[in-house]
Parts: sequence; structure tokens; C-alpha cells
Amino acid sequence: MFPSRDTGDRVRQAWMKQHHKLYDEAEREALLHTVDEVLRLRGRLDWWISGGKTGLPPDARLRVAAYRILSSGAKADGLLWLFGGEDDVVSALLRRLEGHTLEHPDMPPAAKHSVPDWIMPQLKKRFGADLDLELAAMLRAAPLDVRVNRLKTTREAAASALQAEGLRSQPTPFSPIGLRLSPQAYVNNTQAHAEGLVEPQDEGSQLAAQLVDAANCKFVVDFCAGAGGKTLVLASAMQNNGRLVAMDVSTIRLTQAKQRLRRAGVHNAETREIDGKWIKRHAEKAERVLVDAPCTGTGTWRRKPDAKWRLSQQDLDELGPRQAEILDRAAKLVAPKGGRLVYVTCSVLVEENEDQVAAFLKRHPEFSVLPVNDVWAKTVGGACPVPGPYLSLSPGRHGTDGFFAAILIRS
Repeated sequence: MFPSRDTGDRVRQAWMKQHHKLYDEAEREALLHTVDEVLRLRGRLDWWISGGKTGLPPDARLRVAAYRILSSGAKADGLLWLFGGEDDVVSALLRRLEGHTLEHPDMPPAAKHSVPDWIMPQLKKRFGADLDLELAAMLRAAPLDVRVNRLKTTREAAASALQAEGLRSQPTPFSPIGLRLSPQAYVNNTQAHAEGLVEPQDEGSQLAAQLVDAANCKFVVDFCAGAGGKTLVLASAMQNNGRLVAMDVSTIRLTQAKQRLRRAGVHNAETREIDGKWIKRHAEKAERVLVDAPCTGTGTWRRKPDAKWRLSQQDLDELGPRQAEILDRAAKLVAPKGGRLVYVTCSVLVEENEDQVAAFLKRHPEFSVLPVNDVWAKTVGGACPVPGPYLSLSPGRHGTDGFFAAILIRS
């Protein structure tokens, strides 16, 4: 049920593909809801299971059984089939859980908020007095945000197209190109998606890409393009004019990007593997360079609650030097006298965000910070929800995934 290296989204998609004919819609929804909640509340469930002092390590079956008992008052005897029948040790553990709920006054903060113990100091450093607010928000299921492709439609027309297919939406609070749907909504099988009118993309990701301010630029580079989500935002801002290069180390992701660009009607973009010779030939030529750096993904835990349990201190330690190296390489492309390097992560950790930018500025005194407020009014519109100088979005305060963006201008 929970492959060790798969995300919850992939688990759900694979299961739906294999078993969609075996259950009716209500049964599928109930099963998937249980899977989602077990992934989301794993910290609490493991605390209850470990507290049974049976020596049984928490596993998928125990978590499902514990969730059923603690969330809905199910009886232990009715769940023993998960374990192949009567098991005295399992039975004793599950019976101890009867009459309890998912919460307990003795539960430590890490278990209560369902996050690994080791990362709590970093989260406290980021959120301070807002820690409980933010971690509680991370435990809630995220809505489905989609980005409207302005190369093909308007936000109003896209909303109408989704409505015609039975999907209600409302405008995102900050992004002028976003629509928000319920967490249960699925748009990838809609005609609106097939025609390239909308693409799933969290509002925070939309905002970070809009801050690149790519409109009217002749040469823009998306240095860590992945499957092209932010590349699509840049192409729309450029209105298919100028040259847009989407770069990545993964040919698989770049192939996915090509498909998405084609569906969206993008004509000014090309995909390219990151290559030192190409960087040297195009040094100091790009007006805008976006670096959507590989990171811990702590800002996306609402959507990928299982990802937090695969993350380790070693991962965080190794990401820092990697992010710095990527920034240094991308900086070579930035044109002098006003060219901009926009550093973005979907992390909420200071180590990957403010600390990484501060270290970069020490290595590259030719760059300085352009406050996000100076760009927001032009690219997004309305009042900027953060004081700056950086964009720092979070689930609790802004209702988006956790995102960070720094705009660095070259003198």
C-alpha cells in the first residue's frame, strides 16, 4: 500500500488504475480517503502504536487498523482480518486503542503535528510563534489549484469550461491566473485540460514564476525546469515572443515538458539538458534566469504527506552545497546592468532559503536583492501579502504551499 519511495499521489494513481473496476465510486472514495488520512496522520498513529509496548514496529496494516479505531470507533475484532486472522499480540494492541481518539494530551509536538522529530528545530526557527498554526495547516488536505493558460483563454472562460464538466472553482486569492477547486477535484481527465486551457499548479508556484517578470524579455532561461510547470507561466507572460530555454538534467522531465508546452500552444520555448559548453556560449546574455532549485519540498507536505518521512538530516545537509552550485552556474547566464536571477524553492526552511541567498551574495557581490514588493504590483497586482524583501508563503498565513522566492539583480 505504501511503497517506500513513491509519493502518495503516485500510490493513489497506481491503485486507481489497477482497481477502478473492482469498486464503485463511493467505495473508491472511502478507500482513498483512508489512505490519505493514514499518510497524513502517520506521526500520531505511530505514537499510539509504539505506546502499546508490544514491540511491534508500525507498518501499513497497523496504521490502517489504528486509524479506523481512533478516528471512527471501529472495534479491534473487526480488523483482525488485515493480519490474516487472530493474532494475540496485535489483538491486544488494538484493543488498548479502543475508546481513544487521534489526539492525546501527552502526545509530543512532533507526533501531534505528524512530522519527524529531527526537523522540529528547523521548523521552529522558521515559524516561531506561528509553529502550531503552520503545522496544523500542513496537516490539512490542500485544495486543487489550477493555472489558467492565457495564451488560449481567460480565467472566466476557463472557470466556465470546468463548470460545464461539473467542476466548480473560484479565483485564487492572490494569483490573477489561478482557479481553486476542492481537494477532491481531478482535472487531468477533463476536456479543459486536454485542450491546454488549465494545468494543475499551486497558487504559490504560480506567484513565484510570475515574479520572474518575463514579459517583454528577449531571452529567458528556466534553469531547473523539471516538467515545465513554471516554464508555462514564463511562456504565457512572454506571449510566445522572445526566446525561452527550459533546462534540466533529466531527459525524462524535459520530454514531459515538451508535451505540456505543445498542449499549451507554446511556440517560443526550447528544451535543453544543462550543459557547461552551452552556458559558456550564452554567458551574460539572459535578461531573466529562474532557478527553481531542488529542495526538501517541506512546503508541499499538504499534498505529499508521505514525503516528510523519507526526508533526513543527511538530505538537508547534501542539498545545501548542491543548491549553491546550481546558483553559481546559473548566475553565469545573467546579463549585467539589470539582468535578474530569481531563486525559488518549495521549502519553508531558512537553511535553503534566506541562508542560501545570503551565502550567494557573499560569493557574488555583483548581485543585490530586488525587494519582491517592487515587482509584485507589475506582475501580480494588488497588495503584496508579505513585507519582503523576499517572497515567503506558507499554508497557515497564505493558504498556499510553502514557497520562497528571492529576486537578485546584477549590477
